[in-house]
Amino acid sequence: MDRENNVPGVHFLLSSVDPADAATVRRRLGIGEPEVERAGWWAWRLLQLRAPRSVLLWMLERDDPATNALAYHHPNVTDAIRRDIVRGVPFGTARGPLPVVRTCVTPGCVHDEPRLVVSPFGLVGGLRRARSMATARAAAGAVGKADWPEVAEADRVEPLPGYARWVLSTRVDCPPEVRAQFGSHPKFTHRLKRAGIVADAREYADHWGPARSVLDVLRLGTALFPARAREAAELLGPLVRRELGANLDAWAALARVLPTFSGTPTELVRTCGEVASV
Repeated sequence: MDRENNVPGVHFLLSSVDPADAATVRRRLGIGEPEVERAGWWAWRLLQLRAPRSVLLWMLERDDPATNALAYHHPNVTDAIRRDIVRGVPFGTARGPLPVVRTCVTPGCVHDEPRLVVSPFGLVGGLRRARSMATARAAAGAVGKADWPEVAEADRVEPLPGYARWVLSTRVDCPPEVRAQFGSHPKFTHRLKRAGIVADAREYADHWGPARSVLDVLRLGTALFPARAREAAELLGPLVRRELGANLDAWAALARVLPTFSGTPTELVRTCGEVASV
């Protein structure tokens, strides 16, 4: 088995079956026990996998200071989000302000509070004057977590320009109800998916591919966004137990096809279960 490509995803699926059966499957496949890595490694690997942009929000929703310190350097983090991180603003259900980790694993690295550039016409005024993608990004870059209700109300009173709506909708921290307010047409939804926006981990496991990439990201999620990873496991678990269970032939089939399988994790599990039952 190609260890680099297959092992993390297989481990994630094996977490849904009986531990004794999982140990038997690991011996058959020769993959050993799951490895425990430092959080910094997990975050670096997540970037390598080109995970959907929404996983950043899943990390922030954890309201864990150490995870927030890793998220601070994510390339999809806006300065407004960095400011919220440094101010201890919670993105999940915790009560703030959160403790803040102001240093990271890189020597000399400090998490400073960015200075945001707000339009002289104000936050909403800048969004209303966005007539290009560049001006829309600049205006939207000043929107912090506390500003979303104001933005949503302004759009209800008079729809914001299309550029501003699109840039705001692709912000990972855009509230789902506000994103729905900006657009619900199938073409809009498709464009959001291409931009890496996914509603939740259940949708990710059920509708995104290729399966190897999705499962690798979810495996990393057990360390970086465990609540969302469990959400995906709850969807996949019954299917894995029914289609694969302790069937060594089904797991061997999964290990063979995983590197090139273009479908979703749910399609992968069903396919391998069907192959093994023939």
